[in-house]
Amino acid sequence: MRRFFLLLVLVIGVYLAKPLWEEPVSNYIDLSFLDSVDEKIESVMGKESVTTTMSSIRNTVNQVALYITSKSSEVEQLIPEKVDKPELDKPQQSALSIHNIELGTPKTTVEAELGEPKNHSLNEYGTEWFTYHEDYQNYVMVSFDDAWNVNAIYTNDDLIASSAGIQYGSSKEDVRKAYGTPLTEMRKGLNVYVLQENEGMDLFKTGDHYTYVFYDVHQNYTVTAVQMITTSLEQRKKEMYADGDVSLRNGFEQQLFDLTNAARVRHGRSILRWDDAISETARKHSLDMADNDYFSHDNLEGQSPFDRMKADDIAFKRAGENLAYGQSSSIFAHEGLMNSKGHRDNILIEEYSHLGIGVAFNEKSQPYYTENFFSK
Repeated sequence: MRRFFLLLVLVIGVYLAKPLWEEPVSNYIDLSFLDSVDEKIESVMGKESVTTTMSSIRNTVNQVALYITSKSSEVEQLIPEKVDKPELDKPQQSALSIHNIELGTPKTTVEAELGEPKNHSLNEYGTEWFTYHEDYQNYVMVSFDDAWNVNAIYTNDDLIASSAGIQYGSSKEDVRKAYGTPLTEMRKGLNVYVLQENEGMDLFKTGDHYTYVFYDVHQNYTVTAVQMITTSLEQRKKEMYADGDVSLRNGFEQQLFDLTNAARVRHGRSILRWDDAISETARKHSLDMADNDYFSHDNLEGQSPFDRMKADDIAFKRAGENLAYGQSSSIFAHEGLMNSKGHRDNILIEEYSHLGIGVAFNEKSQPYYTENFFSK
């Protein structure tokens, strides 16, 4: 009887969850990175019963998925040697500094502090992110203006210094005590963009720049990343979404790959290798979702991520997929995935060895992100 009940719960869970992801996405933009079916069921069952019942269903489905896609094996992993953190000084001109770099810092000073960049790629502001790290430790992304002075900077590492004492791991309450009430909207030309409370982020306007503070919702809403950007660069981007082209697609893919590895290394995991073949699989799925206006792990032919990998002759011992839609940048997509437990768990699975990223844009320039993880 107990086995029958568990089987019934599993069937109900799959039945209820599947239609949620198969609905067209043209009617909404998911900026809060929600990936649960709680709200759909809550109106029928009531909030308290949803929490318990959906937890049981999720655990059952997750275990089945891992069993289907896993085989025990020895996986060659790239575990980096730990590097030292830099000594951090309080900023001289900005509210915050990252790795002793502030907005306005010349490129020569940046490279004296950080060394040569590992790569550079187009971002949504029309400039490039120059990426600096040591085996994805001390990870920093920097953008420069036409005079080669810093006009944007980001980190998701313990490299933040502030005259107010804010640093990596500070609480949301301490951040707001230091910098006041966060913005609830941003005006760009004739457009006003409303910022949602549940995005896991605060936005502050300080002098001539904006500061995005990202929180880790799984660590009591403590600071996990910061992006600072000059007002002139922020306002240069008039719309929420930049025009999607091949260069921006390649930029988002490179950035999301690097951000994912930086998060893995920060949490004691191995560095994933880029895989061209599975990146093409991921890109095709993003393009299919963008062209056909849906958002689902299963495509319109009913193929799962694992079916698509096998169809592309990709052999794997373990595999997984993360999807995101509607986030205006690779940074927002990554931070949202890390704040969604299922996606976060997938990012941090120890046994993965390779990763492919695929990005595509719909006719409104809204990006679709697909991450395909696997171990060979």
